[in-house]
Amino acid sequence: MIPFLNLKKINEPYETAFQEKLKVVLDSGWYILGNEVKEFETRFASYCGTKYCIGTGNGFDAMVLIFKGYIQLGKLQKGDEVIVPANTYIASILAILQADLVPVLAEPKLETYNIDADLITEKITSKTKAILAVHLYGQLAEMDAINEIAVENNLLVIEDAAQSHGAEIDFRLQNSGRIKAGNLSDAAAYSFYPGKNLGALGDGGAVVTNDEELSKVVSALRNYGSETKYHNNHKGMNSRLDELQAAFLNVKLGHLDSDNELRRVIAQRYLAEINNDKIVLPHWDLSNNHVFHLFVIRTKNRTELQEYLHQNGIQTVIHYPIPPHKQKALFEWNDLSFPITEKIHDEVLSLPISPVLTAEEVDYIISVLNKY
Repeated sequence: MIPFLNLKKINEPYETAFQEKLKVVLDSGWYILGNEVKEFETRFASYCGTKYCIGTGNGFDAMVLIFKGYIQLGKLQKGDEVIVPANTYIASILAILQADLVPVLAEPKLETYNIDADLITEKITSKTKAILAVHLYGQLAEMDAINEIAVENNLLVIEDAAQSHGAEIDFRLQNSGRIKAGNLSDAAAYSFYPGKNLGALGDGGAVVTNDEELSKVVSALRNYGSETKYHNNHKGMNSRLDELQAAFLNVKLGHLDSDNELRRVIAQRYLAEINNDKIVLPHWDLSNNHVFHLFVIRTKNRTELQEYLHQNGIQTVIHYPIPPHKQKALFEWNDLSFPITEKIHDEVLSLPISPVLTAEEVDYIISVLNKY
């Protein structure tokens, strides 16, 4: 069986460095918000091109902290509306709700799976205060168009960058060359869940931003609302990037770009060599260096294709089988209709793609798909 994602194999090259980092952290005697977290925050901010990075317990908390931070700063109020793609992973929507804000769903483009910028304007009301752009599967949303809409309507732009570590574009609004995910908005949330392109060995996340006020508030909110120990200026929460996970991320960060390039090489082969009219391949705008967190195909007979691949020793995963508005947790939305979103969730299937997938495994996957 070719596994969908072999995390053991991905992390094997770092085992010695991980053991060394473990000893450093143990010997330091400082296990929460220590030197490893500080180092990672500095390095990851520099990597993203932002002024600030604040490590958090996970990517979900990072998004919640951005929204709550803007509420503390008076730039958002409870009950404000946030436009978000209808086909995102439910965490994006739950984060909006967790901050007592109101998600407003907009359809994606079928070709890119990202929010259709042309549909955002019609969703704007007097209560709209922000747009949450999700870079789904590792491909950046239309950030130039989204930011232009935001400027025209005085809206915040927040990136859900949980799947787009290292992706970059020529960002017209900044006119300064290639700009990475996380630096294309007012603030961005990252996840370092183990399966991400930059994955820890447990949960972890970060907020990146150029907004000094927001960075200070988020730093306090993640630590019980405290800027100085036992002095609580805000009603905060406990969501700190773990010192040991930061240490592991410090080991892996320097390899992120080369790992992303290996993913793109595999994606290029899939796009060039899979030739089957029953399979719809993903769109890749070459001006956007898609980091292929996932390689997602579509097919009318997904159950049949997934079973066929399983029988031929290829493991696949569905990202995601149920759209958010059809989930029981959001029962009040169950009668809503988003045809493009529903089509995507009915047809998508993710193929194996990772830096440790071998050329022979790629050959085999392509051959099996072309025989379907």
